Amino acid sequence: MSLVSGPGRGGTIGGNDTLPEELQLYIDQHVRYIQSLDTRRDEIEYWLTEHLRLNGLYWGLTALHLLGRPDALPRGETIDFVLSCQHDNGGFGAAPGHDAHMLYTVSAVQILATIGALDELEKRGKGGREKVGKFIAGLQEQTTGTFAGDEWGETDTRFLYGALNALSLLQLTSLIDLPRAISHIQACANFDGGYGVSPGAESHAGQVFTCVGALAIAGRLDLVDRDRLGAWLSERQLESGGLNGRPQKLEDVCYSWWVVSSLAMIEKLHWIDGKKLVNFILKCQDPELGGIADRPGDMVDVFHTVFGIAGLSLLGFPGLKEVDPV
Repeated sequence: MSLVSGPGRGGTIGGNDTLPEELQLYIDQHVRYIQSLDTRRDEIEYWLTEHLRLNGLYWGLTALHLLGRPDALPRGETIDFVLSCQHDNGGFGAAPGHDAHMLYTVSAVQILATIGALDELEKRGKGGREKVGKFIAGLQEQTTGTFAGDEWGETDTRFLYGALNALSLLQLTSLIDLPRAISHIQACANFDGGYGVSPGAESHAGQVFTCVGALAIAGRLDLVDRDRLGAWLSERQLESGGLNGRPQKLEDVCYSWWVVSSLAMIEKLHWIDGKKLVNFILKCQDPELGGIADRPGDMVDVFHTVFGIAGLSLLGFPGLKEVDPV
């Protein structure tokens, strides 16, 4: 799956800045757009984004499942590609030949779980589920409880969430020190109710999702200050109806997932104007070529396509499969 942007632009038809008065979700166009992404190998951007290949496959596959078209990508080829990215240590790289990393390992597990192929780790993988689980568990810092992305030691709450997500899918959370990981999340909480990438770091909607999601997986949402966090998240909605990730930033379709899923987990989804957000997301589509952009007028890409569709699913948009906010 390629992360090549375009060729379409959000909010345009044939290059004109016009959209139908009655906005709709262009399901068939989005399916064709996602299917086309791996055919654009003659474009330099295809190769410049190789470091996101496995993530992109997960994003495209998830979007197709939410659109009700789970068979739009060939299952066998998908499994073959995922397994081709695995290393002897159990971890996965972004593409064959790339170093193993937490983020790509999580995407690999999520892809296999989505298409009901986790058993392929036992049949054809390198060491089965246990080897994958041990790779992830081996990245936990014993002093702080957080997780590194790879052997070089960068830490981030994204990696902590990813570890809990993948290990829960593999049913191997017993491999890690869960209480210590929870303590680290608590240390990342801020006075405004949000969470940062590390203790003392600025609150950001993406990090809020990772921390609240990790607590949800661990069964510890009782630790969240729901009213304070709900207020901070609801303030992310701008006049356009779109959401930003932190104060004084532009709206961006991807926060239709990070913010809305967090609100859903703490049962505060009604604190934003869902109708205005739906309208904003639909305006970011390319109705002819498919795909969703970060905001109207910009190039579409698979990253914003999946998170726009996931946001619509959380908001109960008709015709979409229901997404789990965690």
